[in-house]
Amino acid sequence: MQQTRTLTDKVLLVLKGLAMGAANKVPGVSGGVVAFVAGFYEEFIYSLQKVNIKAFKLLISGRFKSFYQYINGKFLSLLILGMLISYFSVSKALDYLIVHYELYVWSAFFGMIIGSIYYISKDFDEWDKNSILFAIFGIVAGIAISFLEPARENDNLWFVFVCGMISVSGMTLPGLSGSFILILLGNYVLLLVDSVNALYDTIAEIIMLDFSFTGEPERLRMLQVLIVFAVGSLAGLVSLSHLLGYVLKKRKKETFAVIIGFITGSLGVVWPWKEKIFKINAAGDTLIDREGNKIIDNYDRYWPSFETLETWLAIVFIIVGIFIVLGLAWYENRKSNL
Repeated sequence: MQQTRTLTDKVLLVLKGLAMGAANKVPGVSGGVVAFVAGFYEEFIYSLQKVNIKAFKLLISGRFKSFYQYINGKFLSLLILGMLISYFSVSKALDYLIVHYELYVWSAFFGMIIGSIYYISKDFDEWDKNSILFAIFGIVAGIAISFLEPARENDNLWFVFVCGMISVSGMTLPGLSGSFILILLGNYVLLLVDSVNALYDTIAEIIMLDFSFTGEPERLRMLQVLIVFAVGSLAGLVSLSHLLGYVLKKRKKETFAVIIGFITGSLGVVWPWKEKIFKINAAGDTLIDREGNKIIDNYDRYWPSFETLETWLAIVFIIVGIFIVLGLAWYENRKSNL
């Protein structure tokens, strides 16, 4: 599957990884949607599928070039590079925008998902009774997930491993947000805030040759949690890609129908007009994380008032989001037809 890629292709692939990484960070948005709309979803799944026993044997035998070619390393490395850049740049900017312009950010993402649904379904020419049923199943599943009640935080390492396996689905299953799944599992703050902050602090201290953290049980526990979460994510990514690779080969039409339905159902998660519901303790006090931020428990969705400028601005951002996706899709089609 290794392809000859021009410099432009390589830059675009890094940018796609950047977009995928940013989408994965936002609760309710799936990096898998980016892969699907940008036209590299199947290559992504089949490349991950190559991370298997044969690849492991090539790696431990020192045949690094063969290993790199076998797993479609050029593609995966550029994509992962984009995700890493995103994690330390774009996702940080998104954090700022969500804090200060939350309604407009959610509106843009809502529009992008609408654009994705239109783009994916317009070329799907295999609608029949069977595929419609699969699409309805996907819609119902997506809506059901968006209205589930979150669980309580649990730092048991086996549960953390399972969280890693499940949350990584946002990269491979369009419409299923890994960040939102972590909120439902009760471990979003533990795994994507507290443990990551512990890693940042540790790296900064190591650079300064300060190893005092080795005497901090809480810091070591957070690092242990992060390692187990990362291992669980890797295990989930590989195992889920094998399952998806199999169903794409055997039941491609039905799989695409479920994905279209699932993305449609996920619109409830990214509905722009919603109020945060924060976690409270038994005494009724709002709980905060290590950074002093209130911990989100869920969202209370409402219908907007069309008499305010804010609502109309949000609608403009929805339209912008739609055109961003359709513009990217048009560019991809134009490039592939040259």
